[in-house]
Amino acid sequence: MSNRVRPPRYVVHGGVPLQGVVRVSGAKNHALAAMCAALLTDDDVVLSNVPDITDVESLGELLTHLGATVDATTPGTLRINARGLDKCEAPGDLMSENRASFQVMGPLVARHHYASSAPPGGDAIGQRPIDVHLSGFEAMGAVIFRESGRFIARADDGLHGGRVFMDYPSVSGTQNVMMAATLASGSTTIVNAATEPEVQELAHLLNAMGARVSGIGTQMIEIEGVERLHGARARVMPDRIEAGTYAVAAAITGGSIEIEDSPVLVMDALLAKLKAAGAQVDATTDTLHVGATGNLRAISFQALPYPGLATDLHAPMAALLTQAKGVSIIHERVFDNRMLYVGELRKMGAEIVNTGSSAIVSGPTKLSGTNVRALDVRAGAAVLLAALAAEGTTYIDEISHLDRGYEHLDSKLRALGANVERV
Repeated sequence: MSNRVRPPRYVVHGGVPLQGVVRVSGAKNHALAAMCAALLTDDDVVLSNVPDITDVESLGELLTHLGATVDATTPGTLRINARGLDKCEAPGDLMSENRASFQVMGPLVARHHYASSAPPGGDAIGQRPIDVHLSGFEAMGAVIFRESGRFIARADDGLHGGRVFMDYPSVSGTQNVMMAATLASGSTTIVNAATEPEVQELAHLLNAMGARVSGIGTQMIEIEGVERLHGARARVMPDRIEAGTYAVAAAITGGSIEIEDSPVLVMDALLAKLKAAGAQVDATTDTLHVGATGNLRAISFQALPYPGLATDLHAPMAALLTQAKGVSIIHERVFDNRMLYVGELRKMGAEIVNTGSSAIVSGPTKLSGTNVRALDVRAGAAVLLAALAAEGTTYIDEISHLDRGYEHLDSKLRALGANVERV
Protein backbone atom coordinates (compact mmCIF):
# COMPACT_ATOMS: atom_id res chain seq x y z
CA MET A 1 0.00 0.00 0.00
CA SER A 2 1.30 3.46 -0.93
CA ASN A 3 2.28 5.84 1.87
CA ARG A 4 2.19 8.85 -0.42
CA VAL A 5 0.88 11.92 1.36
CA ARG A 6 -1.99 13.56 -0.48
CA PRO A 7 -1.47 17.28 -1.21
CA PRO A 8 -3.71 19.59 0.83
CA ARG A 9 -7.18 20.44 -0.43
CA TYR A 10 -10.07 22.60 0.65
CA VAL A 11 -13.35 21.04 1.71
CA VAL A 12 -16.11 23.63 1.47
CA HIS A 13 -19.70 23.26 2.66
CA GLY A 14 -21.51 26.06 0.85
CA GLY A 15 -24.63 28.09 1.32
CA VAL A 16 -23.52 30.26 4.26
CA PRO A 17 -23.85 34.07 3.85
CA LEU A 18 -20.54 35.56 4.94
CA GLN A 19 -20.70 38.17 7.70
CA GLY A 20 -18.16 40.16 9.65
CA VAL A 21 -14.89 42.03 9.29
CA VAL A 22 -11.74 41.02 7.38
CA ARG A 23 -8.44 42.84 7.08
CA VAL A 24 -6.60 43.00 3.77
CA SER A 25 -2.98 41.80 3.65
CA GLY A 26 -0.08 43.38 1.80
CA ALA A 27 -0.08 43.32 -2.00
CA LYS A 28 1.72 40.38 -3.57
CA ASN A 29 2.81 42.27 -6.69
CA HIS A 30 4.21 45.19 -4.70
CA ALA A 31 5.99 43.02 -2.11
CA LEU A 32 7.75 40.84 -4.70
CA ALA A 33 9.05 43.77 -6.74
CA ALA A 34 10.18 45.58 -3.58
CA MET A 35 12.14 42.51 -2.50
CA CYS A 36 13.94 42.50 -5.84
CA ALA A 37 14.69 46.22 -5.51
CA ALA A 38 16.67 45.45 -2.36
CA LEU A 39 19.33 43.90 -4.62
CA LEU A 40 20.20 47.39 -5.89
CA THR A 41 22.00 48.48 -2.70
CA ASP A 42 24.44 47.26 -0.03
CA ASP A 43 22.27 48.80 2.67
CA ASP A 44 19.28 47.34 4.49
CA VAL A 45 15.88 47.55 2.85
CA VAL A 46 13.13 46.98 5.42
CA LEU A 47 9.66 46.07 4.20
CA SER A 48 6.61 45.90 6.44
CA ASN A 49 3.12 44.54 5.76
CA VAL A 50 4.66 41.74 3.68
CA PRO A 51 2.08 38.99 3.06
CA ASP A 52 2.72 35.48 4.36
CA ILE A 53 2.37 33.71 1.01
CA THR A 54 4.47 31.10 -0.75
CA ASP A 55 5.49 33.48 -3.57
CA VAL A 56 7.24 35.65 -0.96
CA GLU A 57 8.84 32.57 0.57
CA SER A 58 10.17 31.26 -2.75
CA LEU A 59 11.52 34.67 -3.78
CA GLY A 60 13.22 34.96 -0.40
CA GLU A 61 14.93 31.64 -1.09
CA LEU A 62 16.15 32.96 -4.45
CA LEU A 63 17.55 36.16 -2.92
CA THR A 64 19.32 34.06 -0.29
CA HIS A 65 20.78 31.83 -3.00
CA LEU A 66 22.16 34.94 -4.72
CA GLY A 67 23.96 35.93 -1.51
CA ALA A 68 21.52 38.35 0.10
CA THR A 69 20.28 37.95 3.65
CA VAL A 70 16.52 37.90 4.19
CA ASP A 71 15.45 38.15 7.82
CA ALA A 72 11.91 38.16 9.16
CA THR A 73 12.45 40.56 12.06
CA THR A 74 8.80 40.46 13.12
CA PRO A 75 5.74 38.85 11.53
CA GLY A 76 5.12 40.67 8.25
CA THR A 77 8.46 42.52 8.28
CA LEU A 78 11.49 41.59 6.19
CA ARG A 79 14.97 43.08 6.40
CA ILE A 80 16.91 42.40 3.21
CA ASN A 81 20.60 43.12 2.76
CA ALA A 82 22.40 42.40 -0.51
CA ARG A 83 25.92 43.41 0.59
CA GLY A 84 27.03 39.79 0.25
CA LEU A 85 25.52 39.33 -3.21
CA ASP A 86 27.97 36.99 -4.94
CA LYS A 87 25.93 35.18 -7.59
CA CYS A 88 24.24 36.53 -10.71
CA GLU A 89 22.67 33.30 -11.90
CA ALA A 90 19.12 32.40 -10.92
CA PRO A 91 18.69 28.61 -10.89
CA GLY A 92 15.84 26.86 -12.63
CA ASP A 93 14.39 25.17 -9.55
CA LEU A 94 13.84 28.51 -7.81
CA MET A 95 12.68 30.31 -10.97
CA SER A 96 10.07 27.68 -11.81
CA GLU A 97 7.98 28.45 -8.73
CA ASN A 98 7.45 32.17 -9.13
CA ARG A 99 7.24 34.33 -12.24
CA ALA A 100 8.16 37.48 -10.32
CA SER A 101 11.60 35.95 -9.72
CA PHE A 102 12.60 37.14 -13.20
CA GLN A 103 12.63 40.65 -11.74
CA VAL A 104 16.03 39.93 -10.19
CA MET A 105 17.46 40.32 -13.70
CA GLY A 106 17.16 44.12 -13.81
CA PRO A 107 18.90 44.77 -10.47
CA LEU A 108 21.61 42.19 -11.22
CA VAL A 109 22.55 43.50 -14.65
CA ALA A 110 22.41 47.09 -13.37
CA ARG A 111 24.62 46.46 -10.38
CA HIS A 112 26.94 43.68 -11.56
CA HIS A 113 26.66 44.13 -15.34
CA TYR A 114 25.67 40.49 -15.78
CA ALA A 115 22.60 38.38 -15.09
CA SER A 116 21.56 34.87 -16.04
CA SER A 117 18.18 33.29 -15.45
CA ALA A 118 16.23 30.19 -16.30
CA PRO A 119 12.81 30.91 -17.81
CA PRO A 120 10.36 32.10 -15.15
CA GLY A 121 7.49 29.98 -13.86
CA GLY A 122 4.16 31.00 -12.36
CA ASP A 123 0.60 30.57 -13.58
CA ALA A 124 -0.21 29.09 -16.98
CA ILE A 125 -2.54 31.95 -17.90
CA GLY A 126 -1.19 32.48 -21.39
CA GLN A 127 1.67 34.13 -23.15
CA ARG A 128 3.40 36.62 -20.89
CA PRO A 129 6.52 37.07 -23.00
CA ILE A 130 9.62 38.34 -21.28
CA ASP A 131 10.64 40.08 -24.50
CA VAL A 132 9.56 43.40 -22.99
CA HIS A 133 12.05 42.89 -20.16
CA LEU A 134 14.90 41.82 -22.41
CA SER A 135 14.34 44.45 -25.08
CA GLY A 136 14.38 47.07 -22.33
CA PHE A 137 17.77 45.88 -21.10
CA GLU A 138 18.98 45.79 -24.70
CA ALA A 139 17.87 49.39 -25.25
CA MET A 140 20.11 50.31 -22.33
CA GLY A 141 23.16 48.68 -23.89
CA ALA A 142 22.99 45.10 -22.63
CA VAL A 143 23.77 42.19 -24.92
CA ILE A 144 21.02 39.57 -24.69
CA PHE A 145 21.39 35.93 -25.70
CA ARG A 146 20.26 32.41 -24.90
CA GLU A 147 22.64 29.73 -23.70
CA SER A 148 21.63 26.22 -22.64
CA GLY A 149 18.05 27.37 -22.27
CA ARG A 150 18.96 30.31 -20.04
CA PHE A 151 18.48 34.04 -20.66
CA ILE A 152 21.67 36.04 -20.27
CA ALA A 153 22.10 39.81 -20.14
CA ARG A 154 25.62 41.23 -20.23
CA ALA A 155 26.63 44.89 -20.04
CA ASP A 156 30.40 44.90 -19.63
CA ASP A 157 30.60 48.69 -19.67
CA GLY A 158 27.48 49.12 -17.57
CA LEU A 159 23.99 50.12 -18.62
CA HIS A 160 23.39 53.53 -20.15
CA GLY A 161 20.24 55.55 -20.56
CA GLY A 162 17.98 54.84 -23.49
CA ARG A 163 14.45 55.09 -24.80
CA VAL A 164 12.51 51.93 -24.08
CA PHE A 165 9.25 51.22 -25.89
CA MET A 166 7.11 48.45 -24.42
CA ASP A 167 5.00 46.47 -26.87
CA TYR A 168 2.37 46.31 -24.15
CA PRO A 169 2.23 47.87 -20.68
CA SER A 170 3.65 44.92 -18.76
CA VAL A 171 3.62 45.41 -14.98
CA SER A 172 6.61 43.18 -14.25
CA GLY A 173 8.40 44.40 -17.38
CA THR A 174 7.99 48.04 -16.36
CA GLN A 175 9.19 47.25 -12.84
CA ASN A 176 12.21 45.29 -14.06
CA VAL A 177 13.36 47.90 -16.57
CA MET A 178 12.72 50.73 -14.12
CA MET A 179 14.92 49.05 -11.52
CA ALA A 180 17.70 48.49 -14.04
CA ALA A 181 17.56 52.12 -15.18
CA THR A 182 18.12 53.52 -11.68
CA LEU A 183 21.84 52.66 -11.85
CA ALA A 184 22.33 53.25 -15.58
CA SER A 185 24.37 56.23 -16.73
CA GLY A 186 22.20 58.95 -18.19
CA SER A 187 18.46 59.21 -18.58
CA THR A 188 16.01 56.45 -19.53
CA THR A 189 12.47 56.90 -20.78
CA ILE A 190 9.97 54.03 -20.63
CA VAL A 191 7.25 54.57 -23.23
CA ASN A 192 3.92 52.74 -22.79
CA ALA A 193 4.79 51.93 -19.19
CA ALA A 194 2.33 50.17 -16.93
CA THR A 195 0.52 52.53 -14.55
CA GLU A 196 -0.69 49.99 -11.99
CA PRO A 197 -0.57 51.08 -8.33
CA GLU A 198 2.07 48.42 -7.61
CA VAL A 199 4.34 49.99 -10.24
CA GLN A 200 3.81 53.40 -8.68
CA GLU A 201 4.62 52.09 -5.20
CA LEU A 202 7.85 50.51 -6.46
CA ALA A 203 8.84 53.85 -8.00
CA HIS A 204 8.26 55.57 -4.66
CA LEU A 205 10.46 52.99 -2.92
CA LEU A 206 13.22 53.49 -5.50
CA ASN A 207 13.07 57.24 -4.93
CA ALA A 208 13.28 56.66 -1.19
CA MET A 209 16.46 54.70 -1.94
CA GLY A 210 17.94 57.68 -3.79
CA ALA A 211 16.73 57.03 -7.33
CA ARG A 212 15.36 59.77 -9.59
CA VAL A 213 12.14 58.46 -11.06
CA SER A 214 9.52 60.85 -12.44
CA GLY A 215 6.31 60.48 -14.42
CA ILE A 216 5.03 58.08 -11.78
CA GLY A 217 1.54 56.89 -12.62
CA THR A 218 1.83 57.87 -16.29
CA GLN A 219 2.72 55.85 -19.37
CA MET A 220 5.94 57.86 -19.78
CA ILE A 221 8.34 57.15 -16.93
CA GLU A 222 11.67 59.02 -16.75
CA ILE A 223 14.59 57.64 -14.76
CA GLU A 224 17.78 59.65 -14.27
CA GLY A 225 20.49 57.19 -13.36
CA VAL A 226 22.52 57.61 -10.16
CA GLU A 227 25.83 56.08 -9.06
CA ARG A 228 24.47 54.24 -6.04
CA LEU A 229 21.33 53.67 -4.02
CA HIS A 230 20.98 53.45 -0.27
CA GLY A 231 18.67 51.62 2.10
CA ALA A 232 15.09 52.54 2.86
CA ARG A 233 11.97 51.44 4.68
CA ALA A 234 8.61 50.91 2.99
CA ARG A 235 5.19 49.57 3.86
CA VAL A 236 3.71 47.23 1.27
CA MET A 237 0.40 48.60 0.00
CA PRO A 238 -2.82 46.66 0.71
CA ASP A 239 -3.68 44.05 -1.89
CA ARG A 240 -6.45 45.37 -4.13
CA ILE A 241 -7.02 41.89 -5.59
CA GLU A 242 -7.51 40.31 -2.18
CA ALA A 243 -9.86 43.13 -1.22
CA GLY A 244 -11.78 42.57 -4.43
CA THR A 245 -12.01 38.85 -3.81
CA TYR A 246 -13.63 39.38 -0.40
CA ALA A 247 -15.96 41.97 -1.92
CA VAL A 248 -17.13 39.36 -4.43
CA ALA A 249 -17.44 36.80 -1.63
CA ALA A 250 -19.92 39.05 0.18
CA ALA A 251 -22.03 39.50 -2.94
CA ILE A 252 -22.01 35.89 -4.15
CA THR A 253 -22.99 34.44 -0.76
CA GLY A 254 -25.68 37.03 -0.03
CA GLY A 255 -23.69 38.25 2.94
CA SER A 256 -22.31 41.50 4.32
CA ILE A 257 -18.58 42.08 4.85
CA GLU A 258 -16.54 45.03 6.08
CA ILE A 259 -13.12 44.93 4.43
CA GLU A 260 -10.54 46.91 6.40
CA ASP A 261 -7.30 48.34 4.96
CA SER A 262 -8.81 48.30 1.49
CA PRO A 263 -7.03 50.42 -1.14
CA VAL A 264 -10.38 51.89 -2.13
CA LEU A 265 -8.93 54.74 -4.19
CA VAL A 266 -7.45 52.30 -6.73
CA MET A 267 -10.51 50.02 -6.95
CA ASP A 268 -12.87 52.22 -8.97
CA ALA A 269 -13.44 49.76 -11.82
CA LEU A 270 -14.40 46.86 -9.57
CA LEU A 271 -16.62 48.93 -7.31
CA ALA A 272 -18.46 50.39 -10.30
CA LYS A 273 -19.12 46.91 -11.70
CA LEU A 274 -20.25 45.52 -8.36
CA LYS A 275 -22.75 48.36 -8.03
CA ALA A 276 -23.93 47.81 -11.59
CA ALA A 277 -24.45 44.12 -10.77
CA GLY A 278 -26.71 45.04 -7.85
CA ALA A 279 -24.39 44.73 -4.87
CA GLN A 280 -24.52 47.28 -2.07
CA VAL A 281 -21.17 49.08 -1.89
CA ASP A 282 -20.16 51.72 0.66
CA ALA A 283 -16.60 52.96 0.97
CA THR A 284 -14.34 55.34 2.83
CA THR A 285 -10.71 55.90 1.91
CA ASP A 286 -9.55 52.66 3.55
CA THR A 287 -12.63 50.62 4.42
CA LEU A 288 -15.02 48.88 2.09
CA HIS A 289 -18.42 47.49 2.99
CA VAL A 290 -20.08 45.16 0.51
CA GLY A 291 -23.46 43.53 0.97
CA ALA A 292 -25.96 41.70 -1.18
CA THR A 293 -29.37 43.07 -2.05
CA GLY A 294 -30.69 39.69 -3.16
CA ASN A 295 -31.03 40.61 -6.83
CA LEU A 296 -27.86 40.39 -8.86
CA ARG A 297 -28.04 41.63 -12.45
CA ALA A 298 -26.06 40.60 -15.50
CA ILE A 299 -23.33 43.01 -16.60
CA SER A 300 -20.56 43.11 -19.16
CA PHE A 301 -16.96 44.12 -18.56
CA GLN A 302 -13.48 44.06 -20.01
CA ALA A 303 -10.35 43.05 -18.10
CA LEU A 304 -7.87 45.80 -18.91
CA PRO A 305 -4.64 47.35 -17.69
CA TYR A 306 -5.09 49.86 -14.85
CA PRO A 307 -7.26 51.85 -14.33
CA GLY A 308 -9.48 49.26 -15.99
CA LEU A 309 -10.84 46.22 -14.18
CA ALA A 310 -7.85 44.10 -13.17
CA THR A 311 -7.37 40.85 -15.06
CA ASP A 312 -6.77 39.18 -11.69
CA LEU A 313 -10.42 39.89 -10.81
CA HIS A 314 -11.81 38.51 -14.07
CA ALA A 315 -12.26 34.94 -12.78
CA PRO A 316 -13.75 35.91 -9.38
CA MET A 317 -16.22 38.23 -11.13
CA ALA A 318 -17.18 35.43 -13.53
CA ALA A 319 -18.07 33.27 -10.53
CA LEU A 320 -20.29 36.07 -9.21
CA LEU A 321 -22.06 36.48 -12.53
CA THR A 322 -23.20 32.84 -12.50
CA GLN A 323 -25.65 34.09 -9.86
CA ALA A 324 -26.78 37.18 -11.78
CA LYS A 325 -30.02 37.31 -13.76
CA GLY A 326 -29.42 37.53 -17.50
CA VAL A 327 -26.49 37.12 -19.86
CA SER A 328 -23.13 38.63 -18.93
CA ILE A 329 -20.25 39.04 -21.38
CA ILE A 330 -16.62 39.20 -20.28
CA HIS A 331 -13.75 40.24 -22.54
CA GLU A 332 -10.16 39.45 -21.50
CA ARG A 333 -7.73 42.03 -22.92
CA VAL A 334 -4.57 41.16 -20.96
CA PHE A 335 -3.83 37.42 -20.97
CA ASP A 336 -4.80 34.91 -23.62
CA ASN A 337 -5.47 31.94 -21.35
CA ARG A 338 -7.30 33.48 -18.43
CA MET A 339 -10.25 31.12 -18.99
CA LEU A 340 -8.92 28.10 -17.08
CA TYR A 341 -11.68 28.59 -14.52
CA VAL A 342 -14.48 28.00 -17.06
CA GLY A 343 -14.34 24.21 -17.14
CA GLU A 344 -14.16 24.00 -13.35
CA LEU A 345 -17.20 26.24 -12.84
CA ARG A 346 -19.13 24.24 -15.43
CA LYS A 347 -18.53 21.11 -13.34
CA MET A 348 -20.48 22.89 -10.61
CA GLY A 349 -23.40 23.69 -12.90
CA ALA A 350 -22.44 27.12 -14.24
CA GLU A 351 -23.56 28.00 -17.75
CA ILE A 352 -20.47 29.56 -19.32
CA VAL A 353 -19.37 29.53 -22.93
CA ASN A 354 -15.74 30.28 -23.68
CA THR A 355 -15.25 32.01 -27.02
CA GLY A 356 -11.50 32.49 -27.12
CA SER A 357 -10.73 35.71 -25.28
CA SER A 358 -14.33 36.17 -24.17
CA ALA A 359 -16.77 34.36 -21.92
CA ILE A 360 -20.57 34.40 -21.96
CA VAL A 361 -22.17 33.71 -18.58
CA SER A 362 -25.89 32.92 -18.28
CA GLY A 363 -27.55 33.10 -14.90
CA PRO A 364 -28.63 32.64 -12.31
CA THR A 365 -27.71 28.96 -12.18
CA LYS A 366 -27.81 26.53 -9.29
CA LEU A 367 -24.27 25.61 -8.27
CA SER A 368 -23.66 22.22 -6.71
CA GLY A 369 -20.64 20.96 -4.82
CA THR A 370 -18.28 18.59 -6.63
CA ASN A 371 -14.57 17.95 -7.17
CA VAL A 372 -12.75 20.88 -8.79
CA ARG A 373 -9.20 22.20 -9.11
CA ALA A 374 -7.50 25.53 -8.51
CA LEU A 375 -5.70 25.71 -11.86
CA ASP A 376 -4.04 29.07 -11.11
CA VAL A 377 -4.22 31.66 -8.34
CA ARG A 378 -7.28 33.52 -9.61
CA ALA A 379 -9.04 30.51 -11.16
CA GLY A 380 -8.68 28.96 -7.72
CA ALA A 381 -10.31 32.01 -6.17
CA ALA A 382 -13.19 31.66 -8.63
CA VAL A 383 -13.94 28.03 -7.75
CA LEU A 384 -13.61 28.77 -4.04
CA LEU A 385 -16.10 31.64 -4.34
CA ALA A 386 -18.46 29.40 -6.28
CA ALA A 387 -18.07 26.69 -3.62
CA LEU A 388 -19.07 29.18 -0.92
CA ALA A 389 -22.32 29.83 -2.79
CA ALA A 390 -22.99 26.25 -3.89
CA GLU A 391 -25.27 23.66 -2.39
CA GLY A 392 -23.49 20.70 -0.87
CA THR A 393 -19.78 20.00 -0.47
CA THR A 394 -17.01 21.04 -2.84
CA TYR A 395 -13.52 19.52 -2.79
CA ILE A 396 -10.86 21.85 -4.22
CA ASP A 397 -7.51 20.34 -5.17
CA GLU A 398 -4.22 22.02 -6.18
CA ILE A 399 -4.73 24.76 -3.60
CA SER A 400 -0.99 25.45 -3.60
CA HIS A 401 -1.88 28.03 -6.26
CA LEU A 402 -4.09 29.86 -3.76
CA ASP A 403 -1.28 29.77 -1.20
CA ARG A 404 0.85 31.74 -3.66
CA GLY A 405 -1.42 34.76 -3.61
CA TYR A 406 -3.70 34.80 -0.55
CA GLU A 407 -2.52 35.06 3.04
CA HIS A 408 -4.30 32.81 5.57
CA LEU A 409 -7.22 32.46 3.18
CA ASP A 410 -9.08 29.63 4.91
CA SER A 411 -8.78 31.12 8.41
CA LYS A 412 -9.95 34.54 7.19
CA LEU A 413 -12.97 32.93 5.53
CA ARG A 414 -13.80 30.90 8.63
CA ALA A 415 -13.74 34.12 10.67
CA LEU A 416 -16.48 35.37 8.32
CA GLY A 417 -18.58 32.26 8.95
CA ALA A 418 -17.53 30.14 5.98
CA ASN A 419 -17.48 26.39 6.41
CA VAL A 420 -14.10 25.72 4.79
CA GLU A 421 -11.42 23.34 6.00
CA ARG A 422 -7.89 22.66 4.80
CA VAL A 423 -7.28 18.91 4.94
